Amino acid sequence: MRLWETLTLALAVLTADQLSKWAAEAFLAPGESVSVAGDLLRITLVHNPGAAFGLLPKHTTLFLALATAVAVALGWVLVGRRQWLTSRAGLALLWAGTVGNLIDRYRWGHVVDFLQVPHWPVFNIADSALVVGALLIAWSLVRRNR
Repeated sequence: MRLWETLTLALAVLTADQLSKWAAEAFLAPGESVSVAGDLLRITLVHNPGAAFGLLPKHTTLFLALATAVAVALGWVLVGRRQWLTSRAGLALLWAGTVGNLIDRYRWGHVVDFLQVPHWPVFNIADSALVVGALLIAWSLVRRNR
């Protein structure tokens, strides 16, 4: 994956994340929920002041500092090093997810979550990018160490 493709992926995911959060904020009140696919998928607006799953809700400054450091480090690694396709795509997704949630924290002091599936906390596109990015990187490391 070439650098411009990697950056395009990262910016596309970041844009989708921010536009989807804008739409959720524009059309729903906090706590309001709309069914999209029955009980399989609901759009439910939640403001998450904490980390994943709402942990440590009163530590916004800590999360801002950590996420800023992670975003800068990921950007440096992403642009400055060569990786396999899966790890470069994984890094792009990690960067987009980190920056997407970081923008929310700087802008509002909380992360905007809105995707709800059964038996799982409400999340957003940035959260999904973080998980998929981490899985891609783990998979590339496992493949490399065989």
